[in-house]
Amino acid sequence: MIGAPRPEARLALYWAPDLDDPLHALGSAWLGRDAETGAPLPQPKLPGLDIAELTADPRGYGLHATLKPPFRLALSWAEAVAAAAALAARLAPFDLPPLAVQDLQGFLALRESAPCPGLRDLADACVEALDPCRAPPAEAELARRRRSGLSPRQEALLDRWGYPYVFEEWRFHVTLTRRLTPAEKAVVLPAVTDFLGDAPARPRRVTAICLFTQAAAGAPS
Repeated sequence: MIGAPRPEARLALYWAPDLDDPLHALGSAWLGRDAETGAPLPQPKLPGLDIAELTADPRGYGLHATLKPPFRLALSWAEAVAAAAALAARLAPFDLPPLAVQDLQGFLALRESAPCPGLRDLADACVEALDPCRAPPAEAELARRRRSGLSPRQEALLDRWGYPYVFEEWRFHVTLTRRLTPAEKAVVLPAVTDFLGDAPARPRRVTAICLFTQAAAGAPS
């Protein structure tokens, strides 16, 4: 995005694999879109299932794990980029545990295979450091969040930070599908595990955070 974004534009901080990491190419192909270029990609076949439909939601956001959820800007684009750069400059690199495909409340996602305090520290820092750049969410967005049923703590986080799944409610995950039925999971879990191969488990070091943008809520990022 060049110049001042439109008022409805949104910004987020994500973790994403490096462009030369095999996980970038394979994960993007699974989702059917390269978030770096925006180009559509051919997806593998799934017997009896529509992979394009199963991956439609995560395809729009691209292959990533959320650190600072998407938000509308309260400050200028330049100020937000400067805040992200300042945050990145003071963060210490760390090793990411091997990733693996797991079931996360019915969604399939890549998750860390061992505890990683560095991940949580990174996500917490991203939420806090860019919060001065965040405009309050619209009432419609708040209502949509509340329809999913929030705990008192999640409601408090939504009120303070504009999103209910931050800090201790945050989970590292790279979403690969929509929520699946048990029958769908029986097909998709082995298929995506086989398609990604050993790429998720390869050693990797977290040395950067990624800034993703959306033209508006619901638009590709």
